[in-house]
Amino acid sequence: MITVNETLGQYSELFMLLAALTYTVSFIAFAADLVRARKVVTAPAEPAQEPVLAAAGTPGTVQWTHGSGGGKANEHNDAVVDDAMGYKALRRPAARIGVAVGVLGLVVHAAGVVTRGMAALRVPWGNMYEFTTTGAMLVMAVFLTALLFRDLRFLGTFITGLVLVMLMAGAIAFPTPVAQLIPALQSYWLIIHVSVAVLSAAIFTLTFALSVLQLAKTRQEKRGKPRTAGLLRLVPSPVSLEQLAYRLNAIGFILWTFTLMAGAIWAEAAWGRYWGWDTKEVWTFVIWVVYAGYLHARATRGWDGTRAAWLSIIGYLCVIFNFAVVNVYFPGLHSYSGL
Repeated sequence: MITVNETLGQYSELFMLLAALTYTVSFIAFAADLVRARKVVTAPAEPAQEPVLAAAGTPGTVQWTHGSGGGKANEHNDAVVDDAMGYKALRRPAARIGVAVGVLGLVVHAAGVVTRGMAALRVPWGNMYEFTTTGAMLVMAVFLTALLFRDLRFLGTFITGLVLVMLMAGAIAFPTPVAQLIPALQSYWLIIHVSVAVLSAAIFTLTFALSVLQLAKTRQEKRGKPRTAGLLRLVPSPVSLEQLAYRLNAIGFILWTFTLMAGAIWAEAAWGRYWGWDTKEVWTFVIWVVYAGYLHARATRGWDGTRAAWLSIIGYLCVIFNFAVVNVYFPGLHSYSGL
């Protein structure tokens, strides 16, 4: 019989605490970046003597017109980010610090997850505490990986804040000592099924953040405020946010489809049936339907803009309900919370 290494379990908890402290520094740095960008003042444009029309048909640009002698700055030129999420010359030392400290926090966080698994010689996602801490690690990993392709540092405060909430939830709401898996979870399908589910949920977390900011940016524009005003100054246009969220949701949906299929195969191996309408199975399918509806409506029915954003947010709320409510309060064959 495999014994639990309680010393490694204690080291894991220490690493989690250090990771939370490190992410807090990263959160503060990203917040400072937003505040600093809000205070940056750019030189106003020269007053136009004649009406000026920006060149039409140029990809990634917005047409702006100036009244004669109005002296109003060109809002598009005043923006620090274009519609392709490209940032103009703007020193952002706080954002750089936020990313660097976030990488350090991810390394410490990964050490906590690994030592948790080593303490019991198994994968570290066998109960709610481990689901939460591993999920938080993957959320941060997905965010930092996305930075290699797009400058999404404007999401830094949002993502690090969510990761901190997840770590606190694991420590306060789901504290569970290191222990061996119950017999029903002692299967290689635990590695396949749960790891893909947590990864897809991490991607949905990123699209949730994009959708929330899309709604905030849209509301700002509808209220007549310039796109370069306030804390949302570093946030790209709603169209850019919605397009990126759509692409990421498509990837997350593929992974969630695999999660659903793998879960059915595991259920057949464990209980002799592929589907039994267990509460967890039902909500996994509900999530699949919501995101399938989102992708279908977005691609074929023209549901873009705020309607697409709300569907994306509803899908993520279903993910949270499935994780935080169904796992804890609904009895069934999937009651593995460990609480």
